[in-house]
Amino acid sequence: MPAPVTLTGRTVRLEPLTEQHTEALAAAAAEDRTSYAFTAVPQGPEGARDFIAAAQADQAAGRSLVFATVRASDGLVVGSTRFLELDYWQGPVVWPPLPQGPAGDPATATPDAAEIGRTWLSAHAQGTGINTEAKLLMLRHAFETWGVQRISLRADARNLRSRAAIERLGATPEGVRRAHSRGLDGVVRGTAFYSILAEEWPAVRDIIELRIAAAAAPSAPERRLPHGVGRELDQECVRHASLIHA
Repeated sequence: MPAPVTLTGRTVRLEPLTEQHTEALAAAAAEDRTSYAFTAVPQGPEGARDFIAAAQADQAAGRSLVFATVRASDGLVVGSTRFLELDYWQGPVVWPPLPQGPAGDPATATPDAAEIGRTWLSAHAQGTGINTEAKLLMLRHAFETWGVQRISLRADARNLRSRAAIERLGATPEGVRRAHSRGLDGVVRGTAFYSILAEEWPAVRDIIELRIAAAAAPSAPERRLPHGVGRELDQECVRHASLIHA
């Protein structure tokens, strides 16, 4: 299974989530929680302990690789994200094609496909560019270190904010699976699915790096895009994305 790893960027560091993050994770989640209607986010120290224990159990079983999201400027924990649905395609063909473990030595195996998800950020870290760079770090690691063929992303179909963020990355919409599961609120929900393939990664990487460069411009207050730039940049990203999907 993939070994825990720390991924470091200019604004964010993704480090293996451990019990040492309990108090900081609880504090991050204790800010304004109005944006968490569709996202499972721990509440209080006990909730953070349970969140970390469950994440570590999944990781120990080879089902995920979990990170604490840390702001690079001051080391403040601002959320969590993970690789999940790790899938291995070596060895004999298995039918039906369900996610399976590696055929060889688990200690050295890397997945052929994975999903990025279970992402949440504290209220004050949202819209600051941290999530965008975190996605860049994870996608780069998946495609350029592991050599995956595909990265999947998904969102509650009602979560328009998350869906827009995924689409801004340049991921390809695959449609909505209707009445797919129960949402966090207990309502039967649809799930919007997206993907990025290995051959699409260079163009997607350009889209994300373009957004990060614009957000880092000196005129960007608090690392947010200046007025009007987001719309122009989205149009530029659409032009880049058209090269992927042509």
